[in-house]
Amino acid sequence: MSHTGGHLAAGGVAVFLVGQQGSAGTFAVRHDGSVGDACDDALMESTIGLYKTEVIKPMRPWKGLSHVELATAEWADWYNNRRLHSEIRHIPPAEYEANYYRASTKPHLTATN
Repeated sequence: MSHTGGHLAAGGVAVFLVGQQGSAGTFAVRHDGSVGDACDDALMESTIGLYKTEVIKPMRPWKGLSHVELATAEWADWYNNRRLHSEIRHIPPAEYEANYYRASTKPHLTATN
């Protein structure tokens, strides 16, 4: 088996395994027991479930790790930048963040002599 991994918040590590036949695999998570892990773990597990449902399962069988890595990068880009999110008025997260910073950094008028 081969794997690709990445670091998560609070010291966690997610590992994605791809079997010899390119079958999509398993996530293993390790964390250091720091404060907030329960919420972090629940959010991560929910996101992983969504990822597996939307990317991994429908696109089986995988031809190799490079195909999984590319699909993962494309999905992460969509998830973080373009998906419409109901909690933020059905706009993409990147647009919401840009609007937030634009609104919070408006110039202040000052009187000059």
